[in-house]
Amino acid sequence: MSYQALYRVWRPRNFADVVGQTHITRTLQNAIVQEKFSHAYLFSGPRGTGKTSAAKIFAKTINCERSPVKEPCNECAACRGIQDGSISDVIEIDAASNTSVDDIREIRDKVKYASSSVPYKVYIIDEVHMISVNAFNALLKTLEEPPGHVVFILATTEPHKIPLTIISRCQRFDFKPISNQAIVDRMKTIIDVEDVSVSPEALETVALTAEGGMRDALSILDQAISYSEDNVELDDVLAVTGGVSQQILTDIVKSMHEKDVKHALKQLDELISGGKDPGRFVYDLIYFMRDLLLYKSAPSLEGLLERARADESFHALTEAVSIGWIQDAIMQLNQCQQEIKWTNSPKVFIEIAILTITNRYQAQETSSSPADSEAVTKLSSKMEQLEKELRTLKQNATAANQSAVPREPKKAQARMTKSSFKVQFEKIRHVLTQAEKPALKNVQSQWANFLSKLKAQNAPAHATIQDSKPAAASDEALVVAFKYEIHCSLFLDNRETIESVLAGVMDKPLTIIPIPENNWTELRTEYINKQEKSTSEQTGENEQSDPLVDEARKLVGDDLLEIHD
Repeated sequence: MSYQALYRVWRPRNFADVVGQTHITRTLQNAIVQEKFSHAYLFSGPRGTGKTSAAKIFAKTINCERSPVKEPCNECAACRGIQDGSISDVIEIDAASNTSVDDIREIRDKVKYASSSVPYKVYIIDEVHMISVNAFNALLKTLEEPPGHVVFILATTEPHKIPLTIISRCQRFDFKPISNQAIVDRMKTIIDVEDVSVSPEALETVALTAEGGMRDALSILDQAISYSEDNVELDDVLAVTGGVSQQILTDIVKSMHEKDVKHALKQLDELISGGKDPGRFVYDLIYFMRDLLLYKSAPSLEGLLERARADESFHALTEAVSIGWIQDAIMQLNQCQQEIKWTNSPKVFIEIAILTITNRYQAQETSSSPADSEAVTKLSSKMEQLEKELRTLKQNATAANQSAVPREPKKAQARMTKSSFKVQFEKIRHVLTQAEKPALKNVQSQWANFLSKLKAQNAPAHATIQDSKPAAASDEALVVAFKYEIHCSLFLDNRETIESVLAGVMDKPLTIIPIPENNWTELRTEYINKQEKSTSEQTGENEQSDPLVDEARKLVGDDLLEIHD
């Protein structure tokens, strides 16, 4: 098989070919020319952005026979040997299949040997985050102080999984997603050399689908070239990627805005029946709406459009829709995108989203139509009149109750809420007398962990307690303040499960006593006032003096005075 994929044929061979990473390539070039390059590098970033390519170019440049230079010559024996993999001193390792301690120990043992054919031995470890923790520990010392002839280059798409002890021993370079324009420019260069005809719209769609990855873009372009006859058009790219054309997106958005539900749902059905990916359709529609909103807000930012082209139909749609309508539609589509990830019937959720967007717009239109403005005015005045009458009735009823029934002290009230929940005031007061701050802080520090475990074990039980917070704690009980009274009642239905999970987290059983937040505020204030009163009374008693003691204090002083009861 003589044919090679485009991304392999056009893999960068010098720093100038690494697209969209000038901030990295320039730094590396200057370090090489000044001979101040480091012994260890960490290249991190999304897939297909040039990490391993840059690592190989770096290895060629420092070992080039013309070094120090900014670019490898790609002509000397060292450059050609590193490029085709025949020089054993540049070692590429796939960490996904070499994760054990023994694999790293083998590297550590071979590092001390001098390179055989080039000045520097370079270890390129790809997807380094796959290495085990023990293997990382085995690499630490070698990575920190390798021999002078060795350079390590670690590449990863998930730098957060690498221990900080490894990261601190490397110079880190973050490769960023490549812009759509840079991808398009690179593909134009390639198709000119390959003598392939590709339309500008097709190139832009390929770049958008690649999501910042040059390798992905070339793979899609390669697939579209194979699919097409002579010229690669937009429809060819949409066919291989499952994307949707701008014309269809424009028609669907226009149908939703004009309340033509039948046409919008019919187009959706044709797309799904034709094999289009529902998730891809929603993704394209969200990006199209984003471009619509951007252009509607600031037409001068046409260069930032990612999914749409500012043609005549796009301009007409921009004039028709409002910013509020677009924002609401994006929110509905975003929710739909989340829901279809967990369902086997994505079409149903997309249809619901289309109906919701259309019906909301209908409601807005109806409420603002001149025909109904008089009815709305009458209804508003009628509601105001009813509200006034209701306020008057409430005031009269309150006054009558106050005059007829004397108010009882709050302590003595046996409170029953609308949800028939009775607050256990005496139990809570008992907890407060035994409450300790360290006990409450200990519960608060574990509360998030407790809620997480409860949610994983029993989601309905978690829902009843998620809006609550620990209020007071003793060694045996915990007072929990709930936002609403109904939650206290719902908690009681799940009490055993909740207390069981809490006991597992705290390593001891705790009885949870629920109380609504407003009741807790009153009870806490009452308790604090009672404590302050008790303290002041004790202080007053201590301050009462004995005349005999006062005379003795005058004669001998406080140092020699002993008072016995």
